[in-house]
Amino acid sequence: MNRRALLTRVALVAAGLGGAWWLRDHVLWRDPGVAFGHENTSGWLPYDEPRAVVPTVRVTVAGQPVRALVDSGAQYSVIDRGLFQRLGLTQAFDIPLVAYGVGGEPQMGRGVTLDVAVGGLRIEALRAAILSLGPLAEEGQGLAAPLILGQDLLGEVVLELDTEERRMRFLPRDGHVLPADVVAIPVSKARGALMTEVTVEGATIQAVVDTGASALLALSQEAAQGAGLLDGRPSERGASIVLGGSIDSQIVRSRTLTIGDRLWRDVQTPIYADVPLPGFPAALVGMEAFAGRRMVLDLGVGRLHASRPLNLTIGR
Repeated sequence: MNRRALLTRVALVAAGLGGAWWLRDHVLWRDPGVAFGHENTSGWLPYDEPRAVVPTVRVTVAGQPVRALVDSGAQYSVIDRGLFQRLGLTQAFDIPLVAYGVGGEPQMGRGVTLDVAVGGLRIEALRAAILSLGPLAEEGQGLAAPLILGQDLLGEVVLELDTEERRMRFLPRDGHVLPADVVAIPVSKARGALMTEVTVEGATIQAVVDTGASALLALSQEAAQGAGLLDGRPSERGASIVLGGSIDSQIVRSRTLTIGDRLWRDVQTPIYADVPLPGFPAALVGMEAFAGRRMVLDLGVGRLHASRPLNLTIGR
């Protein structure tokens, strides 16, 4: 699959997986344990799928190498049902679990406890939902990533992403020192995710910062309507990987869009169908917003830093 096709197909992955919206109040989910090696870091790890803007990493589960998507929009970690079976895992537990994706179709799932190695980081007793990830997990279809590392892990570590070099590392929060070239991006924490204020043609919207999404900004239909994007302007159809499959999306061009201190002009903006669930995100800020920058995400304390872009205005 070429770069353009891959990025098109994963444009809304976080809305379907990264944003797979769990009914948290009905699920008991213990935090995983994390242990670092003698260097107190996972070490710098390359993106396992270098063509994609979303961060993927090679991990070891049950002695087998597996590609994982690091997804700050996923409330919990997820293992594809097919991978669960291939690894011969049998110790599933029956905790009531319902997952919703952007397509609005729910999946019932069970859970499993995993021990995962990521470079010099060991993740112990990581609870993961067992779900059908569909094209995301399949070779040649999307990212071929049958494992999602979500907010349950990211709440216990600091994640540094170097998007220009396409590499990442995990570090302990205690004693972490920010790189000298990063500045704070205003965020708040809600439902376990980081939220930031964006503007679309002057309309203010609260958006989830989502490392599992590739698009610069993706909007729900309601948010797009409120921003005036559904005013009859030209649009085109797109396809997005969602929980267990794919759906069509509508793509329009936003005249102006701001995220943090950066302004974009005349940019493609995917619009996904509304999901009738309380708290489902109205917008997703994806990895294109941090292209060419270093990003430091500390989900546990609700902080986000990024290096300054060379050009604060992008587009025509």
